[in-house]
Amino acid sequence: MTLERPTRHFDYVDDGSAIYADSFATIRAEADLSHLPADAEKVAVRMVHACGQIDLTADLQVHNGLVTAARGALQSGAPIITDATMVAAGVTRARLPKDNDVLCFLRDERVPGLAAAWGTTRSAAAVSLWTDHLDGAVAAFGNAPPALSHLLEMLLDGAPRPAAIVGMPVGFIGAAESKAALEAFSLDIPFITVHGRRGGSAMAASALNALAQEKE
Repeated sequence: MTLERPTRHFDYVDDGSAIYADSFATIRAEADLSHLPADAEKVAVRMVHACGQIDLTADLQVHNGLVTAARGALQSGAPIITDATMVAAGVTRARLPKDNDVLCFLRDERVPGLAAAWGTTRSAAAVSLWTDHLDGAVAAFGNAPPALSHLLEMLLDGAPRPAAIVGMPVGFIGAAESKAALEAFSLDIPFITVHGRRGGSAMAASALNALAQEKE
């Protein structure tokens, strides 16, 4: 079968490079990035690009050491561990500096039993399987508020410390609270989060892609 482009009826930009460049320029012209650490600007721009919401930057909270800690960890070969397969799928492997592992344990056969025994969600139970990979890793949450809360409890109980946390669970129940707990966390692990109910896999993956490589 011979494929042919359909007759053009609409005036639109279809050059991928131009779309990226013009999008990022528009975001920088319209978004307030002044309150963010200078090295986090590209992270914020890529997150806004992922969700199409200029006002997202007002809700971003970025630890001053986040970019240095996360990028350094990835450049040393550390894995990314995430609560959602959609976050893992959204990571652009070509941007990873050391062909880093991107791990999600949600489909591990042990998870349903742990969730039932503990009376918690599968996403939260899966976080307990992170222990052997957690030391120095980049931990990312783009879905489940209980999973982020579960990790913070593990850390308070003495679990290995990740290098950085991308904390962007989404939802109407527990999302704002889990992210507020991350902001106030006593162990001072570098993090990035979004205040309130907003979050999601696209935001988390876009942040990871920006952290993985400085090049826009």
